[in-house]
Amino acid sequence: MKYEEIIRDLKNKVYHPIYFLMGEESYFIDQITNYIDAQVLDEAEKEFNQTVVYGRDTNVMDVISMAKRFPMMANHQVVIVKEAQHLKKIEDLESYVNQPVNSTLLVFCYKYKTLDKRKAFTKNLGKKAVVFTSQKMRDYQIPDWISGYLKDRQYKIGPAATKLLSEYLGNDLNKISNELDKLMILVDRQTEITPQIIESNIGISKDFNVFELQNALGKKDVYKANQIINYFTSNTKAHPFVLTISSLYTYFSKIMQFHYLKDKNERSVAAALKVHPFFVKDYKIAAAHYSPGKVARIISYLREYDLKSKGVNNASASDGELTKELIYKILH
Repeated sequence: MKYEEIIRDLKNKVYHPIYFLMGEESYFIDQITNYIDAQVLDEAEKEFNQTVVYGRDTNVMDVISMAKRFPMMANHQVVIVKEAQHLKKIEDLESYVNQPVNSTLLVFCYKYKTLDKRKAFTKNLGKKAVVFTSQKMRDYQIPDWISGYLKDRQYKIGPAATKLLSEYLGNDLNKISNELDKLMILVDRQTEITPQIIESNIGISKDFNVFELQNALGKKDVYKANQIINYFTSNTKAHPFVLTISSLYTYFSKIMQFHYLKDKNERSVAAALKVHPFFVKDYKIAAAHYSPGKVARIISYLREYDLKSKGVNNASASDGELTKELIYKILH
């Protein structure tokens, strides 16, 4: 099942005997588990009917024994197995999967890995239980996720602000949601969240970040690009070279892709590059400054300097010095 389907069923009090939540992205696993933890039973019912155990400290047979108990003075009992990826002999659960207790909600939080889909146990589990695989979001999906997260809570944010947040916070949804929750405490629902508001409340500079560096390079604004790089090199902990290189590699790869698109219509470009239509004009400007040949050389530079940052053909240059060299080569 999809995340939205599971949450909708839970809100409608449509409960299932077994929830097996697995995958690399812990955020969605935590959200489903937290909802079950908070909403299925009231506080009085939880005392006798809610159990939380950890995979390292228990075993499958004990979990089955807990799940087979019947609720006391309640319609359901909840058993949550956190860190279930540490449970040994998970396949021993099969007997319970085939005959679960309908009054129990047995929840497995199997984080950062998945079951082998080729095994008979996994196939059977998929037929008998709610199985949810929580996958890491791609970087290009993060701005839309931020917009949706805020929209669901009746807050507004523009594409430039979502881009700024995604560039700075990466694709860790727990980290992003924590920062957004802080913003929502400070900002009125009628006020659109802007880069200025983000700068004031999260500590991200709206003028000196990777997003603005891309803009400066795309426009061949030498002065602005050097300003940003000087800022980065004076604060390498907040702006590590490896993240700068990764971001620039993605950016110039999209410029190369833009050159070879047959349809340069705004919507078509946005769909192909997986960006908001608001940013298509920036890629058009960048493509005018960087021919396919130049982009190919820049991508070669990025690979070269990525290796240098790891010590290959580099005896003594610091990350700051490598950053300045790289940006000079890109611009000139």
